[in-house]
Amino acid sequence: MRLVLVCLLVLATAGCAADSSGGSSGEVVKVGQIVSLTGNYSPLGTENQKSVALAVDQINAAGGIGGRKIELSVRDDKSLPDQAVLAFNELKDDSDAVIGSPFSNSALATIPLVDREQIPYLSLTPADEQVTPIHPYVFVVPALSGTYAEAALQYFQAQKLTRVAVAYDTRSSYASAGFKGLQAKASAYGVTLGPVEQFQTTATEFSAVFTHVRASDAQALMVWGTGAPAVALTKQYAASGLKIPLVLTGSQASKLFLDPAGPAAEGVTIAGSIGVVGDALPAGPQKTAIEELSTAFEAKYGYPPPQFAQDGYSGVKLLAAAVEKAGGTEREKVRDALEGLTLTTPNGTYKYSAGNHSGLTTDFIAITTVRGGILEPTAYSKAKLATVGG
Repeated sequence: MRLVLVCLLVLATAGCAADSSGGSSGEVVKVGQIVSLTGNYSPLGTENQKSVALAVDQINAAGGIGGRKIELSVRDDKSLPDQAVLAFNELKDDSDAVIGSPFSNSALATIPLVDREQIPYLSLTPADEQVTPIHPYVFVVPALSGTYAEAALQYFQAQKLTRVAVAYDTRSSYASAGFKGLQAKASAYGVTLGPVEQFQTTATEFSAVFTHVRASDAQALMVWGTGAPAVALTKQYAASGLKIPLVLTGSQASKLFLDPAGPAAEGVTIAGSIGVVGDALPAGPQKTAIEELSTAFEAKYGYPPPQFAQDGYSGVKLLAAAVEKAGGTEREKVRDALEGLTLTTPNGTYKYSAGNHSGLTTDFIAITTVRGGILEPTAYSKAKLATVGG
């Protein structure tokens, strides 16, 4: 009898050890989400959270992943990096994977902990530093800032724009990475950058930027920023009398920018995910993936899914595919599955690899113009999108 008890104790201990090494052995897939539900980045985070919850509901309604339902635990980082760290520490021990914050600074504060804990982490922010160099368990869902920069440079080259002014938020890792991406590749596309203007996330007045641009020979102004500054700058730009194109990025590919900017946004050029112009795509897997999200999202919330909703939804789809491919939730196996994953989502077709933890190329970024308060693909993007089928 004593021998039996000893054996049972050994088996129980072994079982616990298997669980602690990564991956739950229960009947659910436990996913933690760190998201900005309050603070400066709450407009992004609330859209992330809506679409993550929507994707989880859809997967669970269809039977889960290999018969296992997803259990989602959400923590608010309050748009603060230190709160993201606290949220991660609350989630790490009872999660099979974590979906990260839309705020670049929060994500970058969390990544050292991801490295230590070795837990699959899908980031919903595009800062390049997350995957340069590669962090084994970190995978980025939105197109990188550097990828957005290159897509913009390709557009400038096609439009024969050779002199481009830049303004960027020095406090945003996303914006700083975008500017660095422009710097790194501008000459390859025959583009000279200047003047280069800096501002901070708290900025509300941009007349000095416009004065410097007006005194230059710039043919366009590209702005890298998120949240309120982009709205204020766009409104002031419309009143400034400047006639050169104003070019914004994926952070403005949303009604969260278009609504408050109002008529001032008319005619503005915005680089955004392919998902924001799904109606312009030919029939095929890519259009189908976009419609799977947009139909359900619009039915539930009454408006098309913005860029940030596409990121959250795509993140869940990528994770679910990796868990299914791994045959379970063991962390290392899920990580390996992600690294070899190719999947078409509303954001485009991801091709992760050992040397590429971002997965998206410039093919899945659309250059749009604001017309009547909505985003329409430019003639340049219409020609490119005609070839995208997924």
